[in-house]
Amino acid sequence: MKVFGIDIIKGSVRSRTKKPVFALAKREDGKLTQTEEASLYRLIRVLNKEKPDILAVDSTREVSKNQQELIFFMQSLPAGTKLVQVTGGERQESLPRVAARYNIKLSDRFDPFSEAKTSAHVAELGAGCEVVAFENSCDIVVSRSRSIGKGGWSQNRYIRKIHGSVLLKAREIEDILREKGFRYDKKESKGFGGLKRVSFHVCAAKNEISVQSEKHSDFQVRVSARKLDRIKYLPQTVRKRPVIVGIDPGTTFGFAAVSLDGELVALKSSRQMSLSDWTEEISSAGKPVVIASDIAKMPASVEKIRRAFKAVSYTPKEDRTQDEKASICISSGFEFKNDHERDSLSAALEAYRSYKNKFKSIERRIPPGYDLDYVRSGVIKGLSVERILSEISPDSLKEDETKEEIAAEFSGTDTRVSHLEGIIKDLRSHVSSLQADNEKKSSEIKGLKKILSSERTKRAEERQKSREISGMDSQITTLKRRLKKEQKNTQRLLKRISRLKRFADLQMGGDNIPVKILPAFTKEGLSALEDDLGISEGDIICVSKTGGWGKATVLMLSKSHIKAVIAENFDEKLDEAFREEKTPLLKASEAFVSIRGRTGSVKREDFEKALLKWSSGQEKFESEKKKRMIEDIVREYKSEREVEARKNG
Repeated sequence: MKVFGIDIIKGSVRSRTKKPVFALAKREDGKLTQTEEASLYRLIRVLNKEKPDILAVDSTREVSKNQQELIFFMQSLPAGTKLVQVTGGERQESLPRVAARYNIKLSDRFDPFSEAKTSAHVAELGAGCEVVAFENSCDIVVSRSRSIGKGGWSQNRYIRKIHGSVLLKAREIEDILREKGFRYDKKESKGFGGLKRVSFHVCAAKNEISVQSEKHSDFQVRVSARKLDRIKYLPQTVRKRPVIVGIDPGTTFGFAAVSLDGELVALKSSRQMSLSDWTEEISSAGKPVVIASDIAKMPASVEKIRRAFKAVSYTPKEDRTQDEKASICISSGFEFKNDHERDSLSAALEAYRSYKNKFKSIERRIPPGYDLDYVRSGVIKGLSVERILSEISPDSLKEDETKEEIAAEFSGTDTRVSHLEGIIKDLRSHVSSLQADNEKKSSEIKGLKKILSSERTKRAEERQKSREISGMDSQITTLKRRLKKEQKNTQRLLKRISRLKRFADLQMGGDNIPVKILPAFTKEGLSALEDDLGISEGDIICVSKTGGWGKATVLMLSKSHIKAVIAENFDEKLDEAFREEKTPLLKASEAFVSIRGRTGSVKREDFEKALLKWSSGQEKFESEKKKRMIEDIVREYKSEREVEARKNG
């Protein structure tokens, strides 16, 4: 098997200037063969040249910025190459966490080459999910490769030649599809002397058919796979992860499943499900290797479930108190909703803690590349580490998982039937006891009905009161919500008033002139300033950043009849736009502004000097503008006279 792993070194697919550069690690037959740097275009060329079985990435966002680009990238891959996201599908995990399952450690998590090697290694071992973006069907379109045009004497012969070529190629492709035995639908558009266009919808994957996209002088062939509405993530391995299950039986049944790394996989309780339903629920959480109880003697119902899964049993040495169970759950950081979930979760966690030290020693003893869950579940069942390692190899793990699933398909039916037969016997004995209880309870029901009729009137009155109280409560909550909203609005307005007062105090000063600060010269920035301090006639606006300006923003300021705008590092186009609107635009280096939050001040002397300098520049601008206008009029007049002179000879 040939596996390539990549990780981004620098740049990004989202950047227009810095193109991505990837660290590329190549593995073949379980060995690292080569590492190199590659751009995105070089990576695609290498993939199409060497045609690996798997391209492993820790995130598809490294090769595409959206779903459309991801589909375009996958279309450029060779037909037999799978794109695998090693960190999982829609619910992702970190790469070090995935690698730890195979006892692989990242030498440097910030080194792209180390991550590329690890991604390739774990993908080779079966980690991650395959990214699937196309259906198992494709479209083949045969059409003209050039326009017919207006034509001349040989137009009909020319059209017959092109349409005949399309017809012959369509027949050739149809013969190939029939020979391969593919099902397909065909649509034809007839033309003079042949066919204009032929489309085939083939019920087969693009890599299964032997037709390729091509272009000739008269016709062209386009082969494209049909895209799925939504990208799917299919796990590479279908083997269920081993789990430790804690069970609290009773009228309300509770169970908790914990992975062999101590992570909570499932936690649930209900009183409306049968024993067979709970067996299926536990099976959906994973493959139980340990069934644990929170009491010293395992109940019979828990023992039945344990035998059904052929799991190892675990019970504490003595029954745990409620406080002890709660402390076990709280210390692990897991939350529970009721006592049944607490009891089942504490049983599972206590069983995990009993194996925790043994799991740590296993990690030190086995070499990298082995599935830790596989080895640990074997140790729980009583096998030695040496025996497990002698029976398996990293390369054969995926084959064993597939065989295990196939065997489960054939043996699962018999196991389930025997399990259901035992449940049926228990239910029959339970039915006979229920029938006896039914007779006793029917007499009790008659007496209770009499009591119920007298209680109904009292309950009706109580319900009426409760409805009135709930209505008042809802009204109170609504009013509280409105009051909170109004209080926030009042605080915001008070802050605005204080800022306006400070600004008014600045206006009362003699040497300094108040300035309003505009963080960004955009429509949003102007509207924010208008809401905060307001923009009035005669204001001086200081712009912190001029990037993103437009003629609309310049026009908005000029319509407000402000006194001047002060900015730094603005271009000539912005200066020209303000001069067109006859609004002063002063340089911050000439009118020094001292900024305090959203307001500031400028010395009157500096401001008047800068304004005087702008006025002299404005006079030059107006004179040059008039000069250009006169020159344009003269030039236009001369051109019109020349045209008339040519007409009159």
